Amino acid sequence: MIEFDLSKPYCRYFKELTEIPHGSYNEKGVADWLEAFAKEHGLTYVRDKMNNVVIYKNATAGYENAAPLLLQAHVDMVCEKNKSSNHDFEKDPLQLYVDGEWLSAKDTTLGADDGTGVAYMMAILAADDLEHPALECAFTVMEEVGLFGALGLDTSLFKARRMVSLDGGGEVSTAISSAGGTEAIQTIDISFEENSDDTYRLFVTGLSGGHSGGEIHKEKGNSIKLAFRIIKEMQLKGLDVRLVSFDGGLKSNAIPRECEIIFTSKSSNDDILAATSKTIRDICIELEFSDPGFACTITKDYTSPKHFDMESSNKVIDYIFLLPDGFKHRSMAIEGLTLTSLNLGILRLNDKTVEITSSIRSAIESGIDHLLDEITVLSSLFGFKLVSEARYPGWNYKANSDMRQKLNKVLMERNGKPLVEMAAHGGCECGVFAAISDEMDILTYGPITTDVHTPGERLNLPSFDRGYQILTDLIKECK
Repeated sequence: MIEFDLSKPYCRYFKELTEIPHGSYNEKGVADWLEAFAKEHGLTYVRDKMNNVVIYKNATAGYENAAPLLLQAHVDMVCEKNKSSNHDFEKDPLQLYVDGEWLSAKDTTLGADDGTGVAYMMAILAADDLEHPALECAFTVMEEVGLFGALGLDTSLFKARRMVSLDGGGEVSTAISSAGGTEAIQTIDISFEENSDDTYRLFVTGLSGGHSGGEIHKEKGNSIKLAFRIIKEMQLKGLDVRLVSFDGGLKSNAIPRECEIIFTSKSSNDDILAATSKTIRDICIELEFSDPGFACTITKDYTSPKHFDMESSNKVIDYIFLLPDGFKHRSMAIEGLTLTSLNLGILRLNDKTVEITSSIRSAIESGIDHLLDEITVLSSLFGFKLVSEARYPGWNYKANSDMRQKLNKVLMERNGKPLVEMAAHGGCECGVFAAISDEMDILTYGPITTDVHTPGERLNLPSFDRGYQILTDLIKECK
């Protein structure tokens, strides 16, 4: 049976990390630990007010004239647990166990994302038998909630123009690009009036959803857009519709699976069902392969003493019907990569204010700007207010990379297999660091993990071992 061998420094540091609560926004304890580590090993370090920590290590003999290398990992973890668990992420250490060749935490996330990167860097910083150039090791906070730590870093702390992000995985693969993005928050105040008409509930369900970074190109149904398409097509067929309330989506970066609309109408129940049946059938055909579970029900078992006034109702219906959403552009350089998209992820009615959140992504900054401009024009026409929040930069693909060539050389020597290059439409901290300089050469690396961000998260221990050896071989190549 494979053991979690704490005699290996990277295993020991990973174990120590799991004993310190370190969910997003709760990284102070880890920053204290890293600061103590730097002092213990006589290493220069900087800790900022956000609790980002950067630790420096001088070049070893023979590497004094080599360009510096930046290593980076985020210290925060996603805190998820099974319903049966009493674990308190604010104070309890994780309970680690080995099953076969996999390391897990009992009933909780493991935090291998990105605890493996943290552990690798600490082992490298503590080692006195490795060959390497000058190292700049960045431990960032609040990655899982918006890359906030990386975005808040003082870029003057870094002289390196080559980097290994250790928030990667797969052991033999590296990412080569990521999307930048922003959240477009759209709001409008509405007015209500007395209602004496029949009240209905329209409910769209059965969609598969998914992360808008990795699934948007699959043309999956967006429950909010589909629900308002059905409502608008009722109006286009001459039926009366007034909105009462609605609720759709859970997260801005998740394709919404369900949407509920409560509405009133002077039209008869038979006319409503007749008018919507063709639209629902059409959508079923359109989603036959991407979302075969799509379903829409309209029921009359509700009453409401009020509904939107006519102007408010029509504005909201028309705005959401016209609001751009979904896959927009693909990369012409990388086969199968989504370049630009947006996701209408959340729709809420808060008292008398409608709030819509769209997540915009593109590897090219102008792609983000253009979609924001489209929504800005549309929102101004309908009287919505638009605010762009939490913007983060993209990491555009570079055809030539000395760092990728070095990693490919190491993998060929160790495994006899070439490096696998992967492009992603999700956001990551690489985009933030790529913005430091056009010369920044970045690759990502890490061991094999599965089911990250869930209580089923696992770290493959043999891969954890191999990954450290490959990483240290790669650093040795950085002369």
